[in-house]
Amino acid sequence: MCPHDRADTIRTDDCSTVLRRVTGPEAEELFVLCRPVCGTTDAGPQTEAIYRAILDLLAAEGASFESVIRETLFLRNLREDLEVVRDTRGRVLEEAGCQPCRPATAEIEQPPLNDGACLELSLHAVIPRGRQSRAASDIRATPEIGDEAWFHAGNLYGSGGDAFEEASAMFWAAEDLLRKAGMSFHDVVRTWIYLRDIDRDYADFNRARREFFRQRSIDPSPASTGIGGGPVPDGHDLSLSVYAVQAPRPLAVALMSAPTLNDPGSYGSDFARGLKVVEANKTALHVSGTASVDEAGRTAHPENIEAQVDRMLVNISSLLSGQSASFRNVVSAVTYLKHPGDIRLLRTMFRERGFDGFPNALVAAPLCRSDLLCEAEVLAVLPRPPSRT
Repeated sequence: MCPHDRADTIRTDDCSTVLRRVTGPEAEELFVLCRPVCGTTDAGPQTEAIYRAILDLLAAEGASFESVIRETLFLRNLREDLEVVRDTRGRVLEEAGCQPCRPATAEIEQPPLNDGACLELSLHAVIPRGRQSRAASDIRATPEIGDEAWFHAGNLYGSGGDAFEEASAMFWAAEDLLRKAGMSFHDVVRTWIYLRDIDRDYADFNRARREFFRQRSIDPSPASTGIGGGPVPDGHDLSLSVYAVQAPRPLAVALMSAPTLNDPGSYGSDFARGLKVVEANKTALHVSGTASVDEAGRTAHPENIEAQVDRMLVNISSLLSGQSASFRNVVSAVTYLKHPGDIRLLRTMFRERGFDGFPNALVAAPLCRSDLLCEAEVLAVLPRPPSRT
């Protein structure tokens, strides 16, 4: 069965961990969200609790931390806590005898909507059948799954005098890493872009992305999330994470669409609403960051949080239903909320509409339009279709 119908929720005195498994022909994939149960407000003890919980979970699955290919750390205060988090993480992994390697890691200042939490961790682990995945380097992970190579990279940034130059250099840096891995940007199916000042820089970022994609004839555009968040390091205002897939055969990729949404290109944004990607282990439905937007690309229900959550879920459901999928097929999500005070309403509506039962990081972040109040991205999984002979 792919994926398992429900998530496992594991609670200890220190942590709450949500796990969804995907069982495919080539590997077992684990999608995990771990958040501290806050007996302390210090980043060090919270980080230690999270990574010890992750190591215990992986051991119970017959795996180790070397199986983790991608992780995203959502931090409440990047400047104050990043070094503490990194040092504590490294110590816990070293004490556990983990190999000195890192999965692709993104560290973003987007405060978790969990009282007292300094951080929250989302990760993806892969346990290939009969062998271990290839070790990852500091910023990219390229495990081989069947006859495919999967490339993840995080915390990518560039330098420049303004947001346009910095965004352009950021994409060039990703292109250079892909080239070193034997890939190109044409292999990228998913991107995440974090902007320190999204109101100021989003238009320049969009212009840089459009120019980069046009120069390289990127078509279709990847699924994507462009969201407010403090990137690493302080001297940069944008950062990028990417996911690419390369196979010896032409990869089956299809655009996802919905009658409730228009093409983002019509208002100057170069991303797909969603991409269906038939991988060696599964069929992945990458749904881009999706908000309360109508059929003409306009904000629906400005400043009305209840109506915006409803429209956001309608849009996501419509994208999934076009691929014969539903919320039950979601294995991982991130929800971004502009006003943290709306979290209780958000959680209630998610339960009532069945948008639950999977790892879903809930974080505070400004969105690409000042009148948007919430946005969510999801990864849903369907079984891989039988190979044709």
